[in-house]
Amino acid sequence: MRIDNPASRMMTLHGRRRECQTVDQLLAAARSGRSGALVVRGSPGIGKSALLGYAMESASGFRQARATGVQSEMELAFAGLHQFCGQMLGRLHRLPGPQRDALSAAFGLTAGGAPDRFLVGLAVLNLLDEVAGDRPLLGVVEDAHWLDQASAQVLAFVGRRLHAVPVALLFAVRDPGPAADFAGIPELELTGLPDADARSLIASAIPGRLDERVRDRIIAEAQGNPLALLELHRGLTSAELAGGFGLTARQPLTGRIEGSFLRRTQAPPPPTLAGCSRPSPPVAVP
Repeated sequence: MRIDNPASRMMTLHGRRRECQTVDQLLAAARSGRSGALVVRGSPGIGKSALLGYAMESASGFRQARATGVQSEMELAFAGLHQFCGQMLGRLHRLPGPQRDALSAAFGLTAGGAPDRFLVGLAVLNLLDEVAGDRPLLGVVEDAHWLDQASAQVLAFVGRRLHAVPVALLFAVRDPGPAADFAGIPELELTGLPDADARSLIASAIPGRLDERVRDRIIAEAQGNPLALLELHRGLTSAELAGGFGLTARQPLTGRIEGSFLRRTQAPPPPTLAGCSRPSPPVAVP
C-alpha cells in the first residue's frame, strides 16, 4: 500500500533519515527539471534495496523504469539494458538515425554487427529525455554489480551525462564490488545502524518478550546489518527469546543469514499459502 506521508515513509527505514533525505533531494531536483544519479553502496543486507524501494514509493507522479542485474546473464551483452529500456522502445523512432540503428542492433531488432557502444549510450540518453518529456522519470537498477559489462557501461555513461532533464537514476552496488564502471557518479555508502536504531528495528520485528541478553547478543552479532537484525532470531522459540540463549555459530554473518532463508524455504508452506503466487507485472513506461 502506498504511504503518501514522506515522514511516515522515512520512519519505516530505521536509522536512515540522512539517506532518505539524500534520495528526497534527488527526486526534488528531478521534479524541478534537474537530473541526477546516485550509486548506493553497501554490504549484503545493509538496506540498499530498502532505500531504492523508498525512492520508488516516494516518486509520486514519476514514470519509473527498473532493471535488476542477474548473475547468470553477465555474459549476455545488453541484457540489463534491455530490462531497463524494454518498455520505452515505442519511442525509438524519435531518435536520430545512427542512434536508433545502434540501439536496435543492440536489442536484436535489426540485423548487423556489434553496435557502437558510444552511439548506444547516446541513444539511451536521448530516449530517457524523450520519456521524461511530460513528467519526470525515476530509473532504478538493483544489483548493478551483476549487470553485464555492456549495460553497466552504457547506464553509467548516461548517469554521468544527464543534464537539465527531469530524470533521477539510482544504482545499488554490493560492497566490495566493481567500481570502475560507475566512477564519476556520486556515491552514498550505507553502513550499519547505530545501536539505538538496531534496538528499535528488533523491537518492531519481535512482538513478544525479548530478554535483554538476547537482544544485546543479536545486536553485537549483526553489527548494525538490518537484514541480520531481522533474521538472526528466526528459528528460536519464544522461551529462548524470553530467557536468553547462546549464539554458538561462528560461520560468517552472510552464511548465517543465507542459512536462515534456506531453513524457511525448506519448511512446508502453511495451508493458506500453499500453491503458486501470481508474479508481479512488469512496470511499463508509456
